Amino acid sequence: QVHLVESGGGLVQPGGSLKLSCVASGFTFSNYFMSWYRQVPGKERELVARISSGGSSINYVDSVKGRFTISRDNPKNTVYLQMNSLKPEDTAVYYCNADGGPEYYYWGQGTQVTVSS
Repeated sequence: QVHLVESGGGLVQPGGSLKLSCVASGFTFSNYFMSWYRQVPGKERELVARISSGGSSINYVDSVKGRFTISRDNPKNTVYLQMNSLKPEDTAVYYCNADGGPEYYYWGQGTQVTVSS
């Protein structure tokens, strides 16, 4: 059974940092593209960052470039999102996603990130 378990969310002041983790199980992690999405109430889920199966290809949404870093540790079946210089507009539920093709697309349960003074 597939599981994606996110952790690391919380409340942080503007300008602060958080590191999200997503531990995967139930599939061959090293074969999957991994992504972080975020969603605020009333809006569509937004792709934040994506990393290829081997880690050689990385993409970010423009609003987080230079502040967020996605990385992965394949032996640990874990993907990370280091978030620095956080802004109130980064407040959202952050979701981990695994993409192995149309029939192999999985989501975690989400972790809340709140940026507020």
